[in-house]
Amino acid sequence: MPPTDASTDTGPVRPDCPDPGEDGEDTLELRLSGELVALFTTQTTDTAPRGRCAPADGHARDGTGETGAPNPFADDLLDGVGGWGPTATPVGTFRLTRVRAERDLPLISRWMNDPAVSAFWELAGSPARTEEHLRAQLDGDGRSVPCVGMLDGTPMSYWEVYRADLDPLARHYPARPHDTGIHLLIGAVADRGRGFGSALLRSVADLVLDHRPACARVVAEPDLRNTPSVAAFLSAGFRFGAEVDLPAKRAALMLRDRTLRHLM
Repeated sequence: MPPTDASTDTGPVRPDCPDPGEDGEDTLELRLSGELVALFTTQTTDTAPRGRCAPADGHARDGTGETGAPNPFADDLLDGVGGWGPTATPVGTFRLTRVRAERDLPLISRWMNDPAVSAFWELAGSPARTEEHLRAQLDGDGRSVPCVGMLDGTPMSYWEVYRADLDPLARHYPARPHDTGIHLLIGAVADRGRGFGSALLRSVADLVLDHRPACARVVAEPDLRNTPSVAAFLSAGFRFGAEVDLPAKRAALMLRDRTLRHLM
């Protein structure tokens, strides 16, 4: 589970919530899915890190591109986040580009050293500290993908899209297969407090649901003290589920349900 939380509209964001089952109650499913078993098998038989593909010019492109070629980012467990392409939002054209440390580290490290961000992400310090956090994902098995958010072509936010059902977070709520989590921080001070967080959270949650048909809900776990962050998630169509004690914080467990996405 990534560091902590940061607010969408007043500074930084980070992110979940039980969804009632057919009988009105959530139950914790302890049986391992076939995918999870396969993942564990792969990890024990193949110690080499998964490769990270990117176009030669360093910019993420649409999933198939103009030529109809396969998504070059499909080596993660999230259906190729880096190739999801742009989406129109109320605040401009937005897209997620998968992080490349050599290109993005200086910018992300600068954001992490903003006091409003570091209060929740706790990654202030030298670029090496931020790089260690990024490398843990970039060199991992693809269950968490760090991205830079581009708004009208300008990098302005940092995102982590991750498999919540395969994350330590799953120990703290009744996770379901393919639950997908998101963390967010808005980088520039000028972009905070303008409603960007709510608009982009809704758009990215919809991107997840559009590109991950097996995912029935998007989860988030902002710090309960971060009321602007919690409010941004609520405005983005997430619903509050519960208060959850996580190792580093007491969190507000939030959910955006596929079945309710057009109603909230």
